[in-house]
Amino acid sequence: MATNACGGWNVDGCEGTTHCPPRCPRFVGKHGTNYLIQPIPAADDTPEELVEMYLDYPQEHRSMGLPPISERGIRDWLRTLHARGTNLLAWDGERVVGHTGFAPHDGEEPEFLVYVDPASHGRGLGTELTRHAIAYAAAAGHRALRLNVANENRTAIAVYRKLGFQVADRAAVELEMRLPLDGPTAVESQLAPAARA
Repeated sequence: MATNACGGWNVDGCEGTTHCPPRCPRFVGKHGTNYLIQPIPAADDTPEELVEMYLDYPQEHRSMGLPPISERGIRDWLRTLHARGTNLLAWDGERVVGHTGFAPHDGEEPEFLVYVDPASHGRGLGTELTRHAIAYAAAAGHRALRLNVANENRTAIAVYRKLGFQVADRAAVELEMRLPLDGPTAVESQLAPAARA
């Protein structure tokens, strides 16, 4: 269960501390919804709330075979992601509404993923989750993040380009994109809220 111990959602003046994670876990979406974005600790099992989000994921929002459709497929996929990489969840109260991560842990340029519950689209949550993945990957010393995105997913491609991802390769149905983690996006993603432009 996600909790917000301090209860403070106005983080604009926050200067951060040495104890802060790579990016502030509090995010207020475009419609005023408070989200808490937290990593899944390595020792924990995959939260059932994440499995539930993917079980309810509409077919028209699935792309390139992901997320899997069956419960077993979802659990196997998440188990592999959790064992090999870093995963963060966006919580809206007691409900998981987003998931981002990258794998493998030991790769110089791990592959990145992000999924948002379609009911939470249009609120800036996908962009914020992407910034979290960038911040955590940069803090872990990775050189770049890579992703594959379907050519028809124009919204996601626009978000990735806005954040500095560049096309590394084109295929018939998908793009491979790459973001170096030594550039301004990675630096800005790790700033305390008060230091952001």
